Amino acid sequence: MGSIVRAVVQTVSSASVTVDGEIIGEISDGLLVLVGVTHTDTPQAAEAMARKVHELRILDGEQSSAETGAPLLVVSQFTLYADTRNGRRPGWSAAAPAGLAEPLLEVMMKALLRRGATVATGRFRANMLVASVNVGPRTVIIDL
Repeated sequence: MGSIVRAVVQTVSSASVTVDGEIIGEISDGLLVLVGVTHTDTPQAAEAMARKVHELRILDGEQSSAETGAPLLVVSQFTLYADTRNGRRPGWSAAAPAGLAEPLLEVMMKALLRRGATVATGRFRANMLVASVNVGPRTVIIDL
């Protein structure tokens, strides 16, 4: 299957995404999920990531969003595939182009909604201001 969608998941007391001065996505007491997509990712990978994030037992009492109903704020983050091995300027060649990444992110969001998750989102290809208050702090990187 190749590389799988990558996610950074943080427990938050609050998180929001602002674009052009307007809050477009906002949650409290849930998970901030930053998602990166690479060239070899598939709709099946996006579905699997949705399941993994929703069932990840990272909340208080080792519970998941699926168990508690905690909301998720899902934000596209192509920089998760930055290559920093050479020099000081990251390379972005491992990140999928928008034409591939955006539909896969949409597959992931729809899969979360089908599972009954409460989902807020950022805006693909927008200059987003992401604010969050991390609880714990608890941050997990997921590569399936």
